[in-house]
Amino acid sequence: MSLSTTSVKRSPLHKRAVTVEVFEREDGLWDLDAVLVDTKSYDFPLFEGGVHPAGQPVHHMLLRITIDDSYTIVDAAVQYEAAPYKICATIADDYRQLIGLNLLRGFRHDVRARLAGRYGCTHMTELTNVLPTAAVQGIATRLNRIKATTQQQDKRPFHIDGCHALRADGDIVRVYYPKWYEKPDT
Repeated sequence: MSLSTTSVKRSPLHKRAVTVEVFEREDGLWDLDAVLVDTKSYDFPLFEGGVHPAGQPVHHMLLRITIDDSYTIVDAAVQYEAAPYKICATIADDYRQLIGLNLLRGFRHDVRARLAGRYGCTHMTELTNVLPTAAVQGIATRLNRIKATTQQQDKRPFHIDGCHALRADGDIVRVYYPKWYEKPDT
């Protein structure tokens, strides 16, 4: 899929790719492996000397978090494959501060409180922003199936009213979550 073409000639300058893979672990936990890669279409001088060649990653950063069934982070690891300054990678261990945070309860706020500005890496902190929705996409259905076989679903699913598609008075909730469906006010 692509956006419609433009009538104005354009030249590519920068590309950012963000990927997240979600894994079920045999110990009952879940891993999220997030990767951020930035490339430029032109050479540029490096602060520490030399030239960074076009097409080679300027940033290539990896973040792995391990979460439990409540979406609480129980482990975190960061790795820098490429960064514009040698000092960038020295902040990696600080991202262990993610341990104990919950992806569904104030996560982005808590990350900013610990790792914003001079206390973190702009790009690594940005990468954390995709983790809550990636976790939900990756494990919610699987986790709900596991819970459904072991207990009655008495708690309203957290994602109802989390977006316009999953409105409590909408068709998707009516069909898939009839217990939690709310008739629209008419």
